[in-house]
Amino acid sequence: MTDNSPYSSAPVRDPSPQTGEIDGAIHRYALRVFYEDTDAGGVVYHANYLAWFERARSDLLDMLGVDQRGAIDAGLGLYAVAEANLRYLAPARLGDAVVIDTWAEAIGRVSATLRQVARRGSVRLCEGTVKVGFISPEGRPRRQPEAWQRAFASLVPISADAAPDLGAAATSSKSGIAAAVLQSGTAGREGQE
Repeated sequence: MTDNSPYSSAPVRDPSPQTGEIDGAIHRYALRVFYEDTDAGGVVYHANYLAWFERARSDLLDMLGVDQRGAIDAGLGLYAVAEANLRYLAPARLGDAVVIDTWAEAIGRVSATLRQVARRGSVRLCEGTVKVGFISPEGRPRRQPEAWQRAFASLVPISADAAPDLGAAATSSKSGIAAAVLQSGTAGREGQE
């Protein structure tokens, strides 16, 4: 009897996971809108933009050589979202090709403020500002590992005024609130990076 299963001893070449690219100071992450991303009308459900932005930030960190899993396993700490502000501009629909652009607005020893835009071609669908902070396993603000600070420093921070011209005007972030959350040590683990 022969083994006709796809798991026979023949070598298997699995596809690589999807990854983005860094173009200067901008990380670009492409995705396609699947049925599971949409509501009954075929329009992307608003909360999925947060998930897409998270996925793009995680890919950016991987590309910078930031080992989040290693830091968690070693008890060093983790990134937590302290603040996320989103503005919805146009709907994405089932089957659309969407690109998430991410760039740095500010990089500090403990936190970073990132700007993210979901777009279909030159049409901005959703834009957001996300402030992430590095915290200890106990939830207290902590300096990022030196190597991570150097990796983030390799991204030239782009101010909101000098942001890429991808469509609608940039919105401001409320960094004072995020700073207060990070300083108080109450940054939740719900938005772990």
